[in-house]
Amino acid sequence: MPVTISDIAKRAKVSPATVSRVLNDSGYVKEDTKLRILSAIKEMNYTPSAIARSLSKSETNTIGVVVPDITNSYFGEIIKGISEIAEKNNLNIILFNTDNYLEKEIRALNLLKEQRIKGIIMTPGFGAEQFNDTYIKTINNLNIPIILVSADVKFKKLNGVFVDNVKGGFDATNLLIKEGHTKIGIMTGLLSSEPVMDMLEGYKKALKESNIQFANKYVFYGDFKLDKAYEVTKKFLEEKDPPTAVVVCSNMMTMGVIKAIKEQNKDIPEDLAIVGVNKIDFLDVVGLNITYMEDSPIELGKAAMDMLRDIINNTEDTEVRRLVIAPQIVAKGSEKKYR
Repeated sequence: MPVTISDIAKRAKVSPATVSRVLNDSGYVKEDTKLRILSAIKEMNYTPSAIARSLSKSETNTIGVVVPDITNSYFGEIIKGISEIAEKNNLNIILFNTDNYLEKEIRALNLLKEQRIKGIIMTPGFGAEQFNDTYIKTINNLNIPIILVSADVKFKKLNGVFVDNVKGGFDATNLLIKEGHTKIGIMTGLLSSEPVMDMLEGYKKALKESNIQFANKYVFYGDFKLDKAYEVTKKFLEEKDPPTAVVVCSNMMTMGVIKAIKEQNKDIPEDLAIVGVNKIDFLDVVGLNITYMEDSPIELGKAAMDMLRDIINNTEDTEVRRLVIAPQIVAKGSEKKYR
């Protein structure tokens, strides 16, 4: 069990309030009492919480970070970018993982508000059609600087750093079209997800501009999960008229697609061409060169943290700030057409 202020108070035979005054260097405490408390702190190896200290002063040096899936390397890299800038500026981070659940996100936001933090950086884990009145009220009543990263909310214009996913979906699909593919699929997550809707829009736009008929049968739902993408890919590879190429909207789903292809002794891109999103370092290690759309999640995290710091330091500037980053295609050969 961690040592508490109450434990220190008992050892020093004073009240917890007196211990708190010594820790925060606030209010008068007799010198002999102060020395007794400091001695107890040393003996019990007590380390005061930075958050608790700042809360006692009605201020914090802490920000909240809320992401939908901490196991997804994409969000891990966003957090890495945020942490890099936060550490340089002596800011602490409280991290919440919502598992794409609306209720968990609402709870995280309410808990962060209670902590009196400096601000929040958040990636919403779902789309506009799932936002209920409680969620909207929670956002509107925060009264804390908030920066969205990667995904937007449509009911209110908030500060944020975003990816032009329409362009990403268009460019990925157009690359496959230029390689000669006409049967192009897209592996999406939740259709309620705003980034996925944007990528799907770009995908459709590229097909239309090349006079390729959009077909619902080539839209696959992988729910952002490796296992689901694996099952879906295994199924469509066995169908009579499968796509020759697929745009995959998340790294976890890309891994699932690859697993299904390899398990059926098929090859990339000979049997199925792939364009994914963002680099997966592990694939380079095993010699799989997968073409991807790079939107630099680490840089997204850094930009979001820089934006939050700027807003915190310029409280009189109430203008909404929105930065949109265009993804770049990194072609590594998996987009080629062989059939």
